[in-house]
Amino acid sequence: MTAVLVAATQDVTRAGLEALVAAGPDLRVVGRSRGGPSLASDIAATHPDVVLLELGWQRDDLDWNALPHDDLTHTPALVVLSDDPQGNWVADALRAGVHAVLPRDATRDEIIHTIQTVAAGLVVLPAATIARFLAAQPAPARAPTSLTGQTLTAREIEVLRMMAEGLGNKMIARHLGISDHTVKFHVGSILTKLNAASRTEAVTIGARQGLIAL
Repeated sequence: MTAVLVAATQDVTRAGLEALVAAGPDLRVVGRSRGGPSLASDIAATHPDVVLLELGWQRDDLDWNALPHDDLTHTPALVVLSDDPQGNWVADALRAGVHAVLPRDATRDEIIHTIQTVAAGLVVLPAATIARFLAAQPAPARAPTSLTGQTLTAREIEVLRMMAEGLGNKMIARHLGISDHTVKFHVGSILTKLNAASRTEAVTIGARQGLIAL
């Protein structure tokens, strides 16, 4: 059962999101918040697995860096609903631990599926947002198939090595002293960076590139 904290400034919006989450399979509302400066303390008080945050145009009221995203603490996955899902603020939000950004008019199924996806440690972004980010990046010097070990961080290589040993997320989290959700985030990042469809494929690619030894 995934524990969800629902955050929105307007009572009617918050109530609607609570009803939506409560109707989702294996989802449970564990708290509510008005967002803004109180969001961090509300997260600390309820220990959710996922935070569903309706942001609207009130991004300036939220300090992304004040939200819990330390490996040594319980770190929830954040799903943000916004009128501006392609804005410059998205990069700061992702760096601060946001796992998904959706437009405010996202459908019920889209929101529920996104909550389930980020709870599994993956990131969800609209295609237009990803295209905008890619367009802002310099052209790669080599083809994607020529990825090097520099693509993964030291922590991600450590996680990949433990994946190769057959350890599950809980065991990896125990060995590294981090939360399950942080491990899921690292695994999702590894799959994305290596363009792998599964943990097994990621390990195979990692070994082929010399990142790990089998």
